Amino acid sequence: MKFNIHQEDTRSSARAGTLETDHGKIETPIFMPVGTVASVKGVHQKELEDDINADIILGNTYHLYLRPKTPILEGAGGLHKFMNWNRPILTDSGGYQVYSLSDNRKIKEEGVKFKSHIDGSSHFFSPEFSMEIQRKIGADIIMAFDECTPYPCEYNYARNSMHMTHRWLERCMDYLKENPENYGYKQSFFPIVQGSTYKDLRKQSAEYIAGVGAEGNAIGGLSVGEPAEEMYEMTEVVTSILPKNKPRYLMGVGTPINILENIALGVDMFDCVMPTRNARNGMLFTAHGTINIKNKKWEDDFSPLDEMGITTVDTIYSKAYVRHLFAANEYLGKQIASIHNLGFYLWLVREARKHILAGDFMTWKQMMVEQMNKRL
Repeated sequence: MKFNIHQEDTRSSARAGTLETDHGKIETPIFMPVGTVASVKGVHQKELEDDINADIILGNTYHLYLRPKTPILEGAGGLHKFMNWNRPILTDSGGYQVYSLSDNRKIKEEGVKFKSHIDGSSHFFSPEFSMEIQRKIGADIIMAFDECTPYPCEYNYARNSMHMTHRWLERCMDYLKENPENYGYKQSFFPIVQGSTYKDLRKQSAEYIAGVGAEGNAIGGLSVGEPAEEMYEMTEVVTSILPKNKPRYLMGVGTPINILENIALGVDMFDCVMPTRNARNGMLFTAHGTINIKNKKWEDDFSPLDEMGITTVDTIYSKAYVRHLFAANEYLGKQIASIHNLGFYLWLVREARKHILAGDFMTWKQMMVEQMNKRL
């Protein structure tokens, strides 16, 4: 993997770069649509490529391990071939899913025992097993196995969890040294900074992670319920320590405003289920604010879904039509909204990149934050 920074913003820590993998080039800052079970919900791969133009998507190790199961993925020749996606893929390690299964899991030094959300069957993830699964899935970027702490989190728990995440990281790296890639192309490995919302722990973890010398680095354990200001504060602490010449990935973030604020703090990569999850509930993100398309006010509004026309659906469907689809519980409405929201998120990070390169990012960001912080 190669990462080059082409421009750094003079009024913030924002930067525009290029990340190159064996499956293609990624221009940063970038947003990665979440393809949990080898599918971005409600969106065809052709739409992801042609309309949304996603440079990279994300897959979930925990979910893919349970369904379709790793032997199926191996038989297909890896996730890219299984889902017919020829651009880069990033997989998380299962750590976040383990966090979200708090009622059905036990964490020990050896790893995590958990029950499947599908059938209640018992499973065990160790750092080594997470790496083995990710080798078999075959993503271009793979993540260290970590524990994502909840919010709020008691200090001693956060500290002990962080140290365990660091020990697990060493085990992940040992496994990868002994077990090369499965499909003849390179996989890049990102460790994850933890430490909850404690500055001293975040600093300690970022220093430890920076010392590992990995090809990129991730920031985990944020966007789990803490106020946005605390997220920004922790991100700033971490990005000031992580190496400048490596990509930085803030996991699971977030709203369009969150993304712009974190770009300003020096983050390069983002993922979140929000654009598709909110779309399925009728919330559309636009450059001028959010729309609840289910509201009666759109019932006879025959104007385009979004006059900016970022994706095909924005201009060929009216607000009234999409509202009708939601009222009639037609799945097409959810599909249209999902394509729109993902297209908007990709447009947003690409506009951010343009303004970083042009040198007026902070002026543009402030204008966009004000505009997007409205309900239409």
